[in-house]
Amino acid sequence: MDRTQKAALLSAGIGGAVTALKFYAAWLTGSLALYSDALESIINVVAAVGAFVALRVAARPADEDHPYGHHKAEFFSAVIEGALIVVAALLILREAYFGLLAPRPLDAPAVGLAVNVGASIVNAVWAVALMRWGRRWRSPALIADARHVFADVVTSGGVLVGVGAVVLTGYPVLDPVVAGLVALNILWSGFRMVRESVDGLMDRAAPAEMVSEIRALISRHGEGALEAHDVRTRSAGQATFIDFHLVVPGAMTVEDSHAICDRLESALETTIPGAVVTIHVEPGEEAKARGLPVL
Repeated sequence: MDRTQKAALLSAGIGGAVTALKFYAAWLTGSLALYSDALESIINVVAAVGAFVALRVAARPADEDHPYGHHKAEFFSAVIEGALIVVAALLILREAYFGLLAPRPLDAPAVGLAVNVGASIVNAVWAVALMRWGRRWRSPALIADARHVFADVVTSGGVLVGVGAVVLTGYPVLDPVVAGLVALNILWSGFRMVRESVDGLMDRAAPAEMVSEIRALISRHGEGALEAHDVRTRSAGQATFIDFHLVVPGAMTVEDSHAICDRLESALETTIPGAVVTIHVEPGEEAKARGLPVL
């Protein structure tokens, strides 16, 4: 089990503990907002389990049926998590609607708020850790899970404001109103996550700064070649696929051109985490006016 899988599994465990605390707070107070917050956390646990399964699949080596590996399994996980966030938001909106029809006063709000605050602090710290690891290890599944946990923290913040307002003003109708507003924010978060994940499934190019770095590395380490053109990239989970055409002098031997390719592959794979490089060698007459010169 690698580090990303361990992080996803730990996320499910922490999510379960946080969910239990939130349901306890909702039971103490009878607050619709706290209950809605707990519902959202259930989806968080399910999403963490989904991320763990996706990471297990993505870690499988390439095989005859999947010669490019299983990296895109992480994007499927992120799409599912985004869809689950949308479901959670719709559930909260439903509860908020019925709460508006029949608002009710809260029981033991101080204790319930204290429990919810504790759970939210745990969630916030874990979300920061997950996001850092997801970006460092370039794992879409962990990043999606971190965003989901962040959405849970936002939910809890809105809930705390709503329950606090109910206590201070004595207007129980504020409880479902705030729950509904927070649900709309969660709905937007889920939509954005699905959109970005689908973008990954559609073979979107690597980030612009990474593409610039790749082009600079090709130019710097391509000594002996004439130019490089048609540089293309795509990201799939923790892998970044890079392919380009390398133009060499027509009289150069296969052995010498292969040595240049080895040098370029080594430089790219060392600098770009998860780089999978494919180079097509062409003779000098294939050079293009707008090709990338090599130093």
